[in-house]
Amino acid sequence: MDINLSTLAPTQIYHLMTQTVIPRPIAWVLTESDDKNYNLAPFSYFTPVSSNPPLLMLSVGKKPTGDIKDTTRNVLEMGRMVVHIAHEDQANEVTQTAATLPHGESEVAASELSLVDFEGFEMPRVEGCPIAFGCKLYEVKEIGETPQSLIFAEIEQVYIDPKVIDDRSDRLVVEALKVNPLSRLGGSQYATLDHVFSVARPK
Repeated sequence: MDINLSTLAPTQIYHLMTQTVIPRPIAWVLTESDDKNYNLAPFSYFTPVSSNPPLLMLSVGKKPTGDIKDTTRNVLEMGRMVVHIAHEDQANEVTQTAATLPHGESEVAASELSLVDFEGFEMPRVEGCPIAFGCKLYEVKEIGETPQSLIFAEIEQVYIDPKVIDDRSDRLVVEALKVNPLSRLGGSQYATLDHVFSVARPK
């Protein structure tokens, strides 16, 4: 099948891209409003984009009303966020926090999630996530005819659960199968890692 994107509506293109760019890592993003209310939401248009500076990028759409989402609003106002890598057992909680709530209502409270101190960073992190990145806002770019917010987050602090680290190595090695990260497919489908293998890269 050959598909010419010029013949498709934006919603059809979104469906096509989420069915074919698979699997996609999920950024489970905690932000804070100026009234100390925590917002938590998942985004699968997400990737690392730079090591110097250390940047993550997530793409955030608009609410059905056309307003910016709370994640974007909070990041613009407060300038910081915590990006989590969730694991398989958190799939239900990740899904629940995708719901659109009125501004000021917390997905953390609605999903009965616990936050814990993030040592070295000014915001907490979600308890039980094996990896968390404490980030400050680097830049926001608006793109597209119906503007999409590209949020560039600069990593300042990283939490890694000691249980997923291979301490037999003389350098940091995170054991992917122990992290068991949740990834996104099309529709309502998720995927996890089945096995890990290596192929030597050419010199």
